[in-house]
Amino acid sequence: MSAYIVGVLVPLVFTLLLRNSKKEKKRGIPVDVGGEPGHALRNCRFTSLVSTSWEGISTLAELFEQSCKEHGDKYLLGTRQLISRETEVADNGRSFEKLHLGEYEWLTYGQAFETVCNFASGLAQLGHKKEERVAIFADTRAEWFVALQGCFRRNVTVVTIYASLGEEALCYSLNETEVTTVICGSKELKKLVDLSGQLDTVKHVICMDPDIPSTASSVEQSGRWKITSFADVQILGRENPVDADYPVSADVAVIMYTSGSTGLPKGVMMTHGNVLATVSAVMTIVPDLGSKDVYLAYLPLAHVLELAAENLIAGVGSAIGYGTPLTLTDTSSKIKRGTQGDASVLRPTVMASVPAILDRVRDGVRKKVDAKGGLSKKLFDLAYARRLSAINGSWFGAWGLEKLLWNLLVFSKVRAILGGRIRFILSGGAPLSADTQRFINICLGAPIGQGYGLTETCAGGTFSEVDDSSVGRVGAPLPCSFIKLIDWPEGGYLTSDSPMQRGEIVIAGPNVTVGYFKNEEKTKEVYKVDDKGMRWFYTGDVGQVHADGCLEIIDRKKDIVKLQHGEYVSLGKVEAALIVSPYVDNIMMHADPFHSYCVALVVASQPAVEEWAAKQGIVYNDFAELCEKEETVKEVYASIVKVGKNARLDKFEIPAKIKLLSYPWTSEAGLVTAALKIKREAIRKAFADDLARLYE
Repeated sequence: MSAYIVGVLVPLVFTLLLRNSKKEKKRGIPVDVGGEPGHALRNCRFTSLVSTSWEGISTLAELFEQSCKEHGDKYLLGTRQLISRETEVADNGRSFEKLHLGEYEWLTYGQAFETVCNFASGLAQLGHKKEERVAIFADTRAEWFVALQGCFRRNVTVVTIYASLGEEALCYSLNETEVTTVICGSKELKKLVDLSGQLDTVKHVICMDPDIPSTASSVEQSGRWKITSFADVQILGRENPVDADYPVSADVAVIMYTSGSTGLPKGVMMTHGNVLATVSAVMTIVPDLGSKDVYLAYLPLAHVLELAAENLIAGVGSAIGYGTPLTLTDTSSKIKRGTQGDASVLRPTVMASVPAILDRVRDGVRKKVDAKGGLSKKLFDLAYARRLSAINGSWFGAWGLEKLLWNLLVFSKVRAILGGRIRFILSGGAPLSADTQRFINICLGAPIGQGYGLTETCAGGTFSEVDDSSVGRVGAPLPCSFIKLIDWPEGGYLTSDSPMQRGEIVIAGPNVTVGYFKNEEKTKEVYKVDDKGMRWFYTGDVGQVHADGCLEIIDRKKDIVKLQHGEYVSLGKVEAALIVSPYVDNIMMHADPFHSYCVALVVASQPAVEEWAAKQGIVYNDFAELCEKEETVKEVYASIVKVGKNARLDKFEIPAKIKLLSYPWTSEAGLVTAALKIKREAIRKAFADDLARLYE
């Protein structure tokens, strides 16, 4: 009997102690600041805002040079060797490009610094002046980072443009910033050639690839552009070295054009000091980040999350191995069957991600587990349930030796998908569902630091700490930021709300950017300087603060629609809840003030829907036909309703009708941003007829 009592009491005492310790730990604490009245917080570990973590370093150029001199012989930039490029034809006649990629080939810090110096000198020899701007228009790769650092070394402002940006937005960005030199890949050069007559100021084009498209010769022969290969610029610089022209902290390092969920993109002006502040703050949060770490880079460098991450990784002496979203894992769409994806070869220890990528990893794991079935599925489900109980503090036995056993028997196979060595993942760019966060955390055995920030704050805002096992929150203020909630009475969110204070999120600190390029009106609307000289950015997001000082995003002012009978629907909140359905690849909610219910456009997950159809014995010619079938729509809709109820959505928040779509929304089609966030207005226009029919 006594053994039984001990067996019950020990786990119970342990659980109570664990929960109490979590309650007692403060992560964000109130701070007295100026500006509009509200509830302001700072990071509890830092009494003043962090602007740099390196003594004597105030710019990204200085940080890079210092790190290269300190870590000279260590690997910095790695690129996979291309062995072959093949075309695979599917049963339906569609062809797909497949790549066979080899090992990583590396540049050390010393070699990378020499390459950057040569490129900077070559840029000057081409005739590019300091006061002129350079645009980098390419996918993420080592040359992108080299070009960025080369420009910084000459104090040249870099205009970053997503490789997937549409023609109108591309012309607008290049012309507005009066770019004279564009650095791009051969794929992007073809797009530029087609638009050459619409580009007013471009004089030089530097192509990262040796195979310059033949169509470019006509533009060069006309005398409008001088086209040079990336390698030739380096040779020119090596033969004609030029001294560095270092920037200062207040100089604009980057004009970053957002991919824009509405209208034309806005150019956010970031100083060296702005980006360095975020880099410095994140360094204090990620545990033991240093020269032993390997970072997998595959997100767009034109996105502030990736740009800040790579500058941080280079600043602490880690290695950066480049990949792409389409070659990330062994089963990625561009990887030749039987060969390895980027993660398997690189075996990274840290990586940044966006929710859409993590959702795919989760869905891929679940699909494999369900396909195996039998004992394998039962073992996985048991292991997952025990680890979940341990994290929630309700089962003592799933810690210690049992945890090691589950890791060995079950989760090691899941971890192999991303190389087997991941110890930390940063998720940003959009809200990460609690289901995905917990699933990835358990299966990969690594904490996910969910961050919150915007281009206008250089990705800096809040960041969840490594020992915070909660989900659905975005952490405490970064050491570079003050976070404040202010009342939004129209939406019903007040700092006097109980049990948690709520309101619009505004951010201040050295990471808050200068404003929008040539857009003073918009700048004045969302950037405000208080009586103490502190610059605040008004995000338009709505949050609530937990007792420990951590932030949770609960709404967005622009996404809230009032229905016919007065109920408010937060479209983004509902979408984040419903995308958990296994049948849903993407979803856009639509609410009309003249109706009492919502509807939704749903991009179907082809593998999940086809697997269901096969079990039902449904006959169809193609996936588009399958998505039109009444029984398919009913099945997907039932899943959405179930997920919505589990997420405790109100009845009016769950769509009354759906339109099932058979093809994905892509950034090339202008329906999602490069960070894979939906472009609500563009989708509304593209599917106006479908939305109208849902209200009939």
